[in-house]
Amino acid sequence: MVKTIYYTEPTDDVVQSAHQDFQLQDDFRWLRTKPAERCWSWMIRGGAKAFAYLYTYGWRRAKIVGQAKLQPYQNQGYFVYGNHTQPVNDVFMPFLIGQAQHFYALAAPANWGIPIIGLLLSYGGALPVGNSLHQTAQLLKAVQTVSRHQGHVFIYPEAHVWPNYTEIRPFPDTSFRFPIKNQRPAFAMTTTYQKPRWGKKPRLTVFIDGPFIPDHNLSLKKQQSWLHDQIQAAMVSRARLSNYEAIKYIQERR
Repeated sequence: MVKTIYYTEPTDDVVQSAHQDFQLQDDFRWLRTKPAERCWSWMIRGGAKAFAYLYTYGWRRAKIVGQAKLQPYQNQGYFVYGNHTQPVNDVFMPFLIGQAQHFYALAAPANWGIPIIGLLLSYGGALPVGNSLHQTAQLLKAVQTVSRHQGHVFIYPEAHVWPNYTEIRPFPDTSFRFPIKNQRPAFAMTTTYQKPRWGKKPRLTVFIDGPFIPDHNLSLKKQQSWLHDQIQAAMVSRARLSNYEAIKYIQERR
């Protein structure tokens, strides 16, 4: 029997966390740059990549298509935008797609409230989205720093994870200012769902599209809007390749 999830708006958070209200400390540091911290980061990223091989290719039986499109940009910073439909795989798969030691990802501050794991996130490249103007400024500064040092930044603009959702939810163009401000290429990463050969767990096919580079003669706002529209269109097009629904989502009218 297919599981059903009911929602009111496509921006709803259908997966609740015990740490939803966690707040970052005022002295929180977005980047770990001290020698000992770099050592920890190297080990944690290496461990995350090893786990990703087992989980992404083994347990989830995922296939990544178009990864070669990133190869010419491996020695510079870039941004990857993906649909957020896998609670675990969306965390670890990027370690396989880009270079693990240059991996970064924007994440909700609530994740830092998870015991033990929350303490390791920053060493693995996670960058919390700020809860205040000051924290937002710190995030912008951190993204600018990593993009100048070959950082591969992964962003899920839908914000909340909807497990096994086969369509693309609407998302704002807010996060698309990062590639424009830092003059870096952007890519789309779309997870799609195929009927399994056996069992009920869908097979995953992940498509990489791009690079998307806006016309720098346009205003910053128009570049941001163009980039949003191009990546959204690519993700919507790829999402149509899904042919299996493991969870049925039904919208409830108010």
